[in-house]
Amino acid sequence: MEWMPFYLFGAVFLFLLAGYPVAFTLAGTALLFAGFGQMNGHFDSAFLEALPNRMYGIMTNQILIAVPLFVFMGVMLERSKIAEDLLETMARLFGRLRGGLGFSVILVGMLLAASTGIVGATVVTMGLLSLPTMLKRGYDPCISTGMICASGTLGQIIPPSIVLVLLGDVLSSSYQQAQLDMGIFSPEALSVGDLFVGALIPGLMLVALYIIYLAFIAFIKPGAMPALQQNSDDDITPVLQAVVQSLLPPLFLIIAVLGSIIGGLATPTEGAAIGAVGAMLLAASKKQLTLENLRAVMRSTTRITSMVFMIFIGASLFSLVFRGYGGEELVQELLNDLPGGKFTAVFIVMLVMFLLGFVLDFIEITFVVVPIVAPVLLAMGIDPIWLGIMIAINLQTSFLTPPFGFALFYLRGVTPVEIKTTQIYKGVMPFIVIQLLALGLLAYWPGIATWLPGELN
Repeated sequence: MEWMPFYLFGAVFLFLLAGYPVAFTLAGTALLFAGFGQMNGHFDSAFLEALPNRMYGIMTNQILIAVPLFVFMGVMLERSKIAEDLLETMARLFGRLRGGLGFSVILVGMLLAASTGIVGATVVTMGLLSLPTMLKRGYDPCISTGMICASGTLGQIIPPSIVLVLLGDVLSSSYQQAQLDMGIFSPEALSVGDLFVGALIPGLMLVALYIIYLAFIAFIKPGAMPALQQNSDDDITPVLQAVVQSLLPPLFLIIAVLGSIIGGLATPTEGAAIGAVGAMLLAASKKQLTLENLRAVMRSTTRITSMVFMIFIGASLFSLVFRGYGGEELVQELLNDLPGGKFTAVFIVMLVMFLLGFVLDFIEITFVVVPIVAPVLLAMGIDPIWLGIMIAINLQTSFLTPPFGFALFYLRGVTPVEIKTTQIYKGVMPFIVIQLLALGLLAYWPGIATWLPGELN
């Protein structure tokens, strides 16, 4: 019975691989193990009595209200043709350069990440808009698909990211629990805004590394990323005007949302409300705020939000049963007994999350795995902001990694039949190396994530 928590975790994993819905798998498996343990006298049903309080806490958590608002903002921007305008004008601006269209894809992906925060929507949108153009202009299919997948996953780390909202809420509870376990009865608070600030420099660093890699490839393999308008003497002024006109509205919205949160003028929920209203105004300015579009956006927002909260409720039940079997104490003993102290503990946790990211979505990992391991790691004195950004980049990397990376499946669904799956896998490999390099830099220099929050606080 000592290893029952891991049997529980393994059973959930097997049911998920069998294709059962995540939320019901978490709750159903937990109840089966709770019933089995109660019949054998190894589980105290009093743990399940805490579920109503957990559910009430989810219902009254104001931070989580930001989730449907940010989802609404992202879906509305997706349907307002902003990505199409940005990509077209950026391609005109950088078209004179070798690899210019690739630079445009990365920059537009960054802006979409800061506008929508939804990986699947960004990858699909960029795949539909940019991939046919790149293939037509002679771009290498491997490089083209790789950069689309990589730019699409920037929504994991660049705020305002839904990943950071959910991760911030979970880490906040874990940080308070860790401090109480350490005998600190006036615990410091961790906010979603702190994670937003901490993610800015790592996110921009990733974008810079992507662009440096593409510039290097364009230099050593000119045929793989040809210029669109070589030796063109066209007047650049109209192009710059078009870029400014396309760039300013979404950029203003991003600054309004992030600026209000980072500046302390608004909570993440209030900032998300600003973003939702701003997205509707942008859609209206492009004459896309129709009743049909609004209905579609509301349906999509309701579906995504319902999925998130159902998983949250299922994960709450799972964590109660896991705790009832002594799972937290078992994980704490295993991590504390590892040679190498907190360095080895962090490495093992990151490796497990990376592997789980092949088959589980970031939502399941955030709600199931993070609450188990985060209190133990934070009790070792690890900075919560640094840990949160490390987890976010780690999950972003797993989105790219073959054979189960979610971004690869999203792109595979919209690519022409002549593009082979092996070409997509080959194309993302360099970007996975870049991701791991960024993760290594962040591990070696935690200040990349912690410096800016420290300066602003």
